Amino acid sequence: METWMAQPDLDEIDVATVLQALADPMRLRIVRLLAEVEESTCTALDLPVKVSTVSHHVNVLRHSGLVSTRIDGTARPSRLRRDDLERRFPGLLSSILTATPPRLPR
Repeated sequence: METWMAQPDLDEIDVATVLQALADPMRLRIVRLLAEVEESTCTALDLPVKVSTVSHHVNVLRHSGLVSTRIDGTARPSRLRRDDLERRFPGLLSSILTATPPRLPR
């Protein structure tokens, strides 16, 4: 039996909170990476910031309702809540994922 970390119920997810979470370029990049790999831990994501920073961003994404995170021993793999978000906000996530990515500062 899998154990999942707390996340908002589908009817509690607010579009403003989702968009605010995605306004951060690093969180948007995490969402796009999770869309490619399906599920990943913070340490496995190839990002130019410390793992603790990635963990913070994933936590924000989880609390906003964008990702779900399961407990697997000491690992905490996360994945997008694609189906939930599609039911709550039809077309939103697919529009975000297919939009031209912003240029990140080097």
